[in-house]
Order: sequence, then structure tokens, then C-alpha cells
Amino acid sequence: MTKVKAWLNAARLRTLPLSISGIIVGTALAAYYGVTNITIFALALCTTIGLQVTSNFANDYGDGVKGTDGDDRIGPKRALQSGLLSAAELKKGIYISIIINAVLIVSLIITSFGLKEILYPILFLMLGSFAIWAAIKYTVGKSAYGYQGLGDVFVFIFFGLVSVLGSMFLYVKFISLISVLPAIAIGLLSVGVLNLNNMRDIRSDAAVGKNTLAVKMGLSRAKNYHYTILVLSLLCLFCFLLTTNASQLRYVSLVGYIPVLVHLRKVALTNKAADLDPELKKLALSTFFIAILFFISYYYFL
Repeated sequence: MTKVKAWLNAARLRTLPLSISGIIVGTALAAYYGVTNITIFALALCTTIGLQVTSNFANDYGDGVKGTDGDDRIGPKRALQSGLLSAAELKKGIYISIIINAVLIVSLIITSFGLKEILYPILFLMLGSFAIWAAIKYTVGKSAYGYQGLGDVFVFIFFGLVSVLGSMFLYVKFISLISVLPAIAIGLLSVGVLNLNNMRDIRSDAAVGKNTLAVKMGLSRAKNYHYTILVLSLLCLFCFLLTTNASQLRYVSLVGYIPVLVHLRKVALTNKAADLDPELKKLALSTFFIAILFFISYYYFL
């Protein structure tokens, strides 16, 4: 494998659709309030992708140096685990991606708020710095929060609340109370993807002391948790759709939950954690599909 392919492997391109789902929904919410800006949209997408790639590099590095990614690990082989990249190379990649993220964050803030504002740029710079920290500290370091069962909380915050509400704020400079509902919906779907990953890896994670929420709860309770968060996601989005005055086509985004419900049945019937691996891609793409349908219904059919 060439170095380019090795870096693409470490970047885990298949995770990117999920990471930008919140930006797509936040942009649709801004359009609902009458504001669109293609430059903000493009920079927000690039920033989110950059942060996700940094997180993937750091996750590969952190789990690799801790020995979490053993030969018995289910799922795609990691770059460090399989020897495609060395620890030093991955560390250098993390530093470079941090610099790129910093440039993108500053560019996004200037584009959204200009140079006259002071408070909002400072707040978003702090938020951006926290996002970079969170991307790295998921698995890197002795106090990695992913090893303490806090990954679900951070995914909900950054993939849901920050991604949706933060991107909406970049356009309209306010957050409405009702817009919290789709943010929660996307956040819970994203947590579902992480929980599915953790259920799949429940044995290997427990063996090396990676105490994810799934490890702490056990497979049976982790499944119940999974059902709960995905159903709550559906209810949150439905309540939002019910209370807005857009076209009746706004309900089209609920079609995206059909594969989610099929996925829930598959999880319920699966007794082996290893058999959950194919469902990861399905749930991640379903979330992206829901976001796209939401975007179409609120961006084009108000």
C-alpha cells in the first residue's frame, strides 16, 4: 500500500458523511430563518471534516500506542496496528491537521462575524480550541475520556449540539429554542453510531481496560440504550417538524428513519457482537440521508 493510501486509511473517509450531517442540518435551519451563505457552508464543512480527520488520526494513534487495537479487533484494520504508518508519522500527521484546523476555524469565524465583532469570535475561537482538544483526547493520553465511558457525551455535544446549533448561529447569529430538537436528533443518531462501534468491540475493549459505556453496561443493556436513543431521535425530529410552518414536504426527512428502524430490528436479533459491524455503515449513512432530506425540505421547499 502506498503512503497516500495509508493516510487515506488513517483518515477513515467513511466516517465523514456522519461528521458533516450536523452542518447540513444547521444550514437548513438557517435557511428556514431566511439566511443562506455558500462561503460559510463550504468553510463549515471543511472545518468539520478537518476536525474529524484529526480525531481519526488521534484515535488510530491513541489506541495503537495503548495496544487497544490487537489482532483480534473486529472491523477495518488501523494504520498503526497494521504497520501502514508509524507512531511518529501519525503524530506528525496530527500536528499538521491541527494547524490546518486552526486556519479553517479562523477563516470561518472571520467570514461569519467579520473583524468588527469581538465577543462572538472569541467565543467561537474557544469553542474551536475545545473541539480540537476533544478530537485528540478521545483516546490520546492517560486521561483519555473515551476510556472512561465519556465518549457518548462528547459525541452528543459536538456532533449534535455544537455542529447543528453552532453552524446555525454562524448564519443567523441567534439560536431558537425549537432548533434544539433537530440538534438533539442528530446528536443521538451520532451517539448510536458510537454505541454500535463500542458494542462491536465490547470484548476487546474490556480486555485492555477501555471502559466504554457499552463495556460498563454489558451487551444486553447497551442494546436497550441503543433502542432508546434512536427512538428518542425520531421523536425529537418529529416534534420539530410538527411545530414548523414549512411545506408539508418537511416530513420527507422521516423517510430516512425507515432504514434506522430496520437496523434496530437487526440489532435486536443479533446475539454476537461481531455481527454488528456491517450495521455501522448503515446507521452512519442513514443519519447522513436524514440530514440531506431535512436540508432539501427546508432549503428548497419552505
